[in-house]
Amino acid sequence: MSEAQLARYLSINDFWHAARKRLPRAIFDFIDGGAEDELTLRDNRHAFERIRVMPRVLNDVSAPQIASELLGASVQAPLVVAPMGSCMLAWPQADIALARAAHAHGIIYTLSTMSTTSIERMARAVQGILWFQLYVLKDQDFNLQLIDRAQANGYGALVVTVDLQAGGKREKDYRNGISIPLRPSWRLLRDGVTHPAWAWQLMRGGFPQFENVAGYGGMADHGLPIAARVGQSLDDAFNWEKLARMRDRWKGPLLVKGVEHPEDAKRLVAMGVNGLWVSNHGGRQLDGAMATADALPRVAQAVPTTPLIIDSGVRRGVDLFKARAMGATSAAVGRAVLYGAAVAGEAGAYRALQILIDELKLSMKLSGAASLAELGPQWVQR
Repeated sequence: MSEAQLARYLSINDFWHAARKRLPRAIFDFIDGGAEDELTLRDNRHAFERIRVMPRVLNDVSAPQIASELLGASVQAPLVVAPMGSCMLAWPQADIALARAAHAHGIIYTLSTMSTTSIERMARAVQGILWFQLYVLKDQDFNLQLIDRAQANGYGALVVTVDLQAGGKREKDYRNGISIPLRPSWRLLRDGVTHPAWAWQLMRGGFPQFENVAGYGGMADHGLPIAARVGQSLDDAFNWEKLARMRDRWKGPLLVKGVEHPEDAKRLVAMGVNGLWVSNHGGRQLDGAMATADALPRVAQAVPTTPLIIDSGVRRGVDLFKARAMGATSAAVGRAVLYGAAVAGEAGAYRALQILIDELKLSMKLSGAASLAELGPQWVQR
């Protein structure tokens, strides 16, 4: 897709519509959908929409300053690409495309345990700032191996996900025949036939290979069957003591992802966690969980000096403004940038991030804010 064609995409919603057309329904719903009645999925967006900015005037906003520092890394915008698994279902080698787009914008990319690109291969392919996200499995030795691999390959931070004790009940996936392991069905076959460009790309690239978890449980295969094994091996007994051992093992900054309660936030910081990721897993796990934009202010009040990241529901640059004003150091996007990659690979992901960054700069100008450092609760109102 040419630069001129990509320039016609003016919002993340434009990419959403295009991705919906390009991808088979089952694949799009897998990316876009949430758990059960999708209450939390919808409220994540509505919570940002309920927040209003209170602009200031007569300030010099000719050059909004959006560069900052996040856990020792210098970044060009308060934006992180969130960890996502199975991205190659949207575009071949999507993990690397997303990471390269992030690097081009000077922001951080977070590699998922369930990515289809290994820790080592990603480190060789992309020279930008990389973090590694850990899904905690019952095999503690395997968890430590993943941590050690990320450490050895220069990943700048470890992100431990704590809100996935079990997989959420995503009914759209069940109805569409999406299961792990994937079982062929007439609906999936029809979807492939009616989306030939997507099907051809998938055939050329092959089915997902979950390289980070190759060998888990003694399995030689690292395709869809091992994804099923991993899904059945999430550590629902993971607790404070086990996290403390990971904190001791990892020598760099450690973040905990999936925090919404202020008391948990305070305890995590007290035990030496360096940053918190306010998240409800994009509404894909517990349906009925609090929207992250509603949870953020209380977490920020509980741990006012701790770096905070917020995800779920971010679709506009003004959402980055709102998140920063409510106490977040940075916001993270997953689906928003994956829609771009689903349409045009790395160039689409780059354009999606550019839209958010440009919208943030415009929001700052129109709000009278010259730099991120100025933003605080006085800039927003519910």
